[in-house]
Amino acid sequence: MPEYLAPAVYVEETSFRAKSIEGVSTSTTAFVGPTRKGPTTGTPELITSFGDFERIYGGFGNLSFSGGVPNYIAHAIRNYYDNGGSRLFVARVYMPPGGGAGVAESAFIGDNPDNANNIRFVARTPGTIGNGQATVNLVPSAATAQSMLRAPQGTMLNDGSNNLFIRRGDNWFDSSDTPLPGPVGAGAAFVTINVLTRDDDANETFYEDMGFTPGHPRYIGDVLSATPTRRIEQLENTFAIAVGTGVTPFRLHEILAAITNPITLANGSDGGEPNAGAYIQPLLDLARVEEISIIAAPGYSSFADRNGIQEALLTHVETRRAYRFAVLDAPANQTVTEALTVKSRIDSTYAALYYPWVVTSNPLSRPNDESIPREIMLPPSGFICGIFARNDVNRSVSKSPGNEIVRGAIRFETDISFAEQEVLNPRGVNCLRFFPGRGYRLWGARTTSSDPEWKYVGPRRYFIYLEHSIDRSTQWAVFENNGPRLWSNIRETVSDFLYNEWRSGALLGSRLDEAYFVRCDRSTMTQNDLDNGRLICLIGVAVLKPAEFVIFRIGQKTADARN
Repeated sequence: MPEYLAPAVYVEETSFRAKSIEGVSTSTTAFVGPTRKGPTTGTPELITSFGDFERIYGGFGNLSFSGGVPNYIAHAIRNYYDNGGSRLFVARVYMPPGGGAGVAESAFIGDNPDNANNIRFVARTPGTIGNGQATVNLVPSAATAQSMLRAPQGTMLNDGSNNLFIRRGDNWFDSSDTPLPGPVGAGAAFVTINVLTRDDDANETFYEDMGFTPGHPRYIGDVLSATPTRRIEQLENTFAIAVGTGVTPFRLHEILAAITNPITLANGSDGGEPNAGAYIQPLLDLARVEEISIIAAPGYSSFADRNGIQEALLTHVETRRAYRFAVLDAPANQTVTEALTVKSRIDSTYAALYYPWVVTSNPLSRPNDESIPREIMLPPSGFICGIFARNDVNRSVSKSPGNEIVRGAIRFETDISFAEQEVLNPRGVNCLRFFPGRGYRLWGARTTSSDPEWKYVGPRRYFIYLEHSIDRSTQWAVFENNGPRLWSNIRETVSDFLYNEWRSGALLGSRLDEAYFVRCDRSTMTQNDLDNGRLICLIGVAVLKPAEFVIFRIGQKTADARN
């Protein structure tokens, strides 16, 4: 209660309405898997376009492990955006090679027996994309008495007689700490460093006007640091320079001035084929991002440890308060019987399995180059996650994502017949099918669960949405006094939220009492609950389920029949 201690007029703010519940996003997706480059630990990056992905994680280029495999994550992201996705988190999986860390680097430059007096160029993250080049140039620019007064601290000066000086304070000093003796000659020039880097995908980055001395505004050791202060620099630019601890500004000038050819970086590796253990840390990193509601690992079904990786995904989505749904792929080149065998190993209400793979155009193909296939076969999860997002935005998360066009498909790996789907569908294998005149469509909306209450994707994901929305928007109730006033507030808050859901057509029933109920009173809590600080609210909702089987019954009638 406020204190009233002195006579006065007191104006106080109060609320006469219940708190509101805001529905959470259901279309934010996460992909986890190997990429060409990018961070292997830390907070996964949010990307909103394929261009974002390419700058941070590399392009479509194949990965080098297992004799070369398609870059499934890159292709899946293209398919995701083509099919209506918008927000995506990416967590890179990296399996270090047996012989090292897989980070590309150059040989030491400087020809000194002690490498503390040398430099080298390195890639910031592992991957074959770091096997590129760095071209270094020292650039002179004319120095005048006036420009020398304005030169930044740490600027290097050639006095016109090939004597070098560094600015410190108001003076210029040479390598023996002797001040500049007098005015400079006509050929005096400031010396800066330009570096052009080129990665294995032919992406170039140009750095100019860099200095030789720590403290210079553009000191090369800061601009090309392995751990720059700007995270975007760390993510997007592939290369860094390692300056030995014994390298002085004058020694650095000596080393760089002797470089005449591009510097080659080598020994970058995409690592080995990942197993389930390699997915553990990326999935833990994704668990810290609350916005994610859909997760997939495109390409995992092509790996030897596919069952272990699949179990890691299922464990991730079934963790308490995870509030997310997994999109699983059947392996490539599966018969109907083999697809059923894959499904037989899975029983989860928080996942759905899709079959078969999708054939699409290969973005790496080039005219008149038949060595690169013009088509590529890809796992369906990238397409499906985009369809999920498109369905949620255009319709509702309560609507099961089925009978949707698969954009970008040229054909499917296998043409599923009606008879084959009659076998697959009841067992929880969602099919992608071609229909003449209607195109390529997702033709299934079942979870992998054996529980008939949760056999459809729509109701399962809608409950995830309801639970997450109520969880996030009722945190204010924790530590409030557990009595009738709080119970009433909780009932009104949840009822208002469900009323909007009913009005939007997401709940079954022509009346409110048919659509939902909310109870939070002494009938839902015992004295033991109250003594132990538990508030229990009982909520029931009548969800809509898909019209999976549309049946028209037709019979003969006579001309004089009334019905």
